[in-house]
Amino acid sequence: MDIKIDAFAHVLPTDLLNYIKSDFTDVIDKNPFLKIPALSDLNIRRKDFPKDVKQIISNVNLNPEDYFDGKKAAQLCWDANEELLKLVNGNEDIFVGAVAMVPMNNIPKAIEIIEQQVVPNNKFVGIQLFTQALDKSIASVEYEPIFLEMSKVDLPIFLHPVFDNNKRDNNITFSWEYELTQAMMQIVQAGYFEKYPKLKIIIHHAGAMIPFFAGRIKYTMTDQEYHDFKKFYVDTAILGNPKALELAIDFFGSEHMVFGTDAPFAVVPNGATEQIIDAINDMKISTITRNDIFFNNFLKIIRPNLFIE
Repeated sequence: MDIKIDAFAHVLPTDLLNYIKSDFTDVIDKNPFLKIPALSDLNIRRKDFPKDVKQIISNVNLNPEDYFDGKKAAQLCWDANEELLKLVNGNEDIFVGAVAMVPMNNIPKAIEIIEQQVVPNNKFVGIQLFTQALDKSIASVEYEPIFLEMSKVDLPIFLHPVFDNNKRDNNITFSWEYELTQAMMQIVQAGYFEKYPKLKIIIHHAGAMIPFFAGRIKYTMTDQEYHDFKKFYVDTAILGNPKALELAIDFFGSEHMVFGTDAPFAVVPNGATEQIIDAINDMKISTITRNDIFFNNFLKIIRPNLFIE
C-alpha cells in the first residue's frame, strides 16, 4: 500500500446547498464556513495536493433536518449522498470514498438509507452523525436505532462536533472539543458498546479531551465506562502536535488511530494535510505503527476490499 487514506475530509454538495438556499436565503450568512472555496472548488482542492493521499469525503455541517420536515429531509439526504458519490466517481485522483448523511428527524428513513443506499454501494464507508441532532444529545434514546443498525451492518459511525445552541460562548477553538467529549461520555453511559459489540465510532479531533483526562475518567467513573472509552477510534485532525497524538495513542491504542485531516479547514487554501502528515512522521512510533495510522487501521474497520484495488 503506497497511499495515505484521509478518513475525515469535507466537501459541500452544491445541489444540496442551492436547494436549502431556495427556502433559506440567509443560510450562508448564518454559516460563514460555507464560504470556504475549497469545499466546492476542486481546482483549489487540487492545489499542492499530495499525490499519495486519497480522501474520504463527508458533508460539512449542513443538515437537512435543521431546515425541513422528516419527509423532505430524508429525500435531501438521499440526493446529497448521490451527489457525494458523483464527486468520488468523478475525482478518483483525490477522492476514494464517502460518508453518507442520514435524516435525524426521520429515523425509519435513516435506517432505510443505510440499508438501501449505503450498504449496497462499496464507495460508502459509513455514516456521519453529529454530537447533537435537533438540540438533543446524539445518545438520546430516539436515536439509538441508528447505533443498532450500524452495529448490524458492521460499518463505522463518523462523529463530528456541532455547537450547543443553548450556550452563548461557543467558539471554534475549544467548544467543539468539549461537545465531542460530552457526546462520547453520553454514548458510553448509554451502554451502547455493551449492547452492540460490533459498534465502531470514529471520533474527530483525536478524541478531544479524553486522552488528557484519562486519569480523571479512570478514577471518577466505573471500570466498565473507562474501558468503553477505549473502544472509540480517533483521527489525527488536531493541526499537528505529535505529542498530543502520542497521548491519544497511549489511551486508545495505536490500532484505534486513523489518519484524518479535516481538510479543507484551518489552513488556506485546502487544509492542514501537510502539517498533519508531518506531525505523524514526527511521532515516536515505529514504521509499522505509522503505516497502520496512514491506512491499515482504517481498512480494518470498513468492509473488506471496500474500495482499494
